[in-house]
Amino acid sequence: MTDVTAEPKLYIPGLAGLWQSLAPYGYPIMRFAAGAILIEHGWVKLVDGTAPGLAEHLLGPMGFPFPIVWAYFLGLLESVGCLCLAVGLFTRPIAAMLVVELFIITFAVHFRNGYSFSAPHGGYEYPLLLTALYLGILFRGSDRCSIDRLIGRQF
Repeated sequence: MTDVTAEPKLYIPGLAGLWQSLAPYGYPIMRFAAGAILIEHGWVKLVDGTAPGLAEHLLGPMGFPFPIVWAYFLGLLESVGCLCLAVGLFTRPIAAMLVVELFIITFAVHFRNGYSFSAPHGGYEYPLLLTALYLGILFRGSDRCSIDRLIGRQF
């Protein structure tokens, strides 16, 4: 019987040193990418004026009170909040807010369009992936290569 807790053997054992030296940076790279990917989405809400349309056509009909306030909040979360997530500052609270946002986007907006994000009006494939990624970040926190680690505090 195989010990599932044992470190798996490498197909090319000579690469062990390389993988061991790079492994600590895998999670910070994922955290950075997960933050950086939404910055532009928030930026267009705040600067290019798409927040009022989001409020009028999506948040209002969904029943959100004060939809324009929510639209600008989402713009700030997706731009400033995701920048903080990318650099590892206030990681858990930002990730928690993103989990809630992306959960709503996944199941209240895109789920009815089917799985594939290339479907008309976009399926839930991409938002579900981001929801899971932000949930993992919420559980793990900022970890290494982060401002939270640099200042010695995290939520």
